[in-house]
Amino acid sequence: QVQLVESGGGLVQPGGSLRLSCAPSTNIFSISIGAMDWYRQASGEERELVGRITSGGTTNYADSVKGRFTISRDNAKNTVYLQMNSLKPEDTAVYYCHTNSYGMDYWGKGTLVTVSS
Repeated sequence: QVQLVESGGGLVQPGGSLRLSCAPSTNIFSISIGAMDWYRQASGEERELVGRITSGGTTNYADSVKGRFTISRDNAKNTVYLQMNSLKPEDTAVYYCHTNSYGMDYWGKGTLVTVSS
């Protein structure tokens, strides 16, 4: 079964940057054919949508990250990225990538981002 695999999380100081990556566990599954989402879930909170990139490359973001986070995709590498700049302590969460393909939801297991001094 195809899974999405996130990587790139870690501990970063406020104001710092991280880049998360998301790729399917097999290249039989292409990230280019549908929209790819990034979600996050802070401890004790509900999962929230951070942003989305469509198959055409259009992006949109939650107000809380607009201007600081950027989603991109490299179809040749079959990978989606979340570039996070000017990180704040409130960005601390587990970050997940997601897509829906032919009516099926695919999620990764998440990668933890901790923003702390």
